[in-house]
Amino acid sequence: MTHWIVTGGCGFIGSNFIRLALTRQDDLRITNVDLLTYAGNRENLNDIEGTNERYQFVQADIADREALVSLFEGFSRPDAVLNFAAESHVDRSISDPGRFISTNIVGTAHLLELARDAGVPRFLQVSTDEVYGSLGADGKFTEESHIQPNSPYSASKASADLLARAAFHTFGQDVVVTRCSNNYGPYQFPEKLIPLMIVNAMHDQSLPVYGDGKNVRDWIHVEDHCEAILRVLDDGKAGAVYNIGSDNEWENISIVKEILRLLDKPESLIEFVIDRPGHDRRYAIDSSRMNNELNWHATRDFSRGLEETVAWFRENEAWWKPLLKG
Repeated sequence: MTHWIVTGGCGFIGSNFIRLALTRQDDLRITNVDLLTYAGNRENLNDIEGTNERYQFVQADIADREALVSLFEGFSRPDAVLNFAAESHVDRSISDPGRFISTNIVGTAHLLELARDAGVPRFLQVSTDEVYGSLGADGKFTEESHIQPNSPYSASKASADLLARAAFHTFGQDVVVTRCSNNYGPYQFPEKLIPLMIVNAMHDQSLPVYGDGKNVRDWIHVEDHCEAILRVLDDGKAGAVYNIGSDNEWENISIVKEILRLLDKPESLIEFVIDRPGHDRRYAIDSSRMNNELNWHATRDFSRGLEETVAWFRENEAWWKPLLKG
C-alpha cells in the first residue's frame, strides 16, 4: 500500500487534499502531521478520522526535528512527503514573524533532511504565488519570474522554496515545488478575505477592506488546487516548479460586493481601512507549464464556486463559530 506523510493536513488546503486523495486512491494510506495551531482544525477531517483505517493523525511540530524522526524510520517510511504545513496569514507574520521563520523555514529544512536520509522517493513543497512579489497592471508570474517577497510570510515561504531547490541541486533529492494563487472554498479559516466577508455580512457587521480595495488576486477553488497537486506528485519533473492558477483575476472590492449580493446585504457594510504594510497590488499566475506538460486545467466556475462557498458557510456555522473565539 502506498504511504504518504502530509504535513499541515488539518488546515484548509491540506484537509481538502487528504479527503480528495483518499477518495481517489483505494491503495493509499496517509499520515497527517499537524501541530493544530490556530488554523489547524482537527474537525476538518471528522468525516474521515475514526472511520477510515487508511488515515492516521499525529500531532507534532515540524520545527521539532526529534518529534518527526519516528515517522521516517523502519517500515513506516513513506513513499512521498507533501508539505502543506505553514503559518500563512500575512497580518500575523507582520506582528509575529518568528513563528513563520520557525515553521515555514526551519520546519521545511527538517522535513527535507529527514526525507532525504530515509530515501523518500518524492518531496512536494506546497508554496504560494506571493513569493514572486507584486505585479504591475500587466503580465503574469511564470516559474522563471524573480522571487521578490514583500512580507515576512512570503519571505519565509520563498526561503523554504530555495531550501527545496538546494536539496535537489546539491543532494539530488527528488523535490517538486507548487506555487498556487489565492484559494477559496469550504473549511477556510475565517480570518481570510472570502470567509471573513461572508461571516461578517451574515451578521450585519462591517466588512473591512484594505486601502482602496483594488488589490487584484487570481482566485482558484481549493479542489482544483488539490487536483493539480496530485498531478504534480504523479508526473511532475524532479527539481521543477509548477505554477497553479485559474486565470481568474478579481479586485478585492469586487469580491466583497459579490458576496454582499449573494447574501442580499447592503454595500453600506463596506468599511475601507488603513492598508496593510507591504500590501502587494496584484498577483496573476501563468499556468502554462501545468497545462502543457501535465495536461491540467482548472475546471470550476468561479461564480458558481463562490455561491457554493457562501452556502457552505451559511450551513456550517457550528464549524466556524468556535474558531472566532480562539
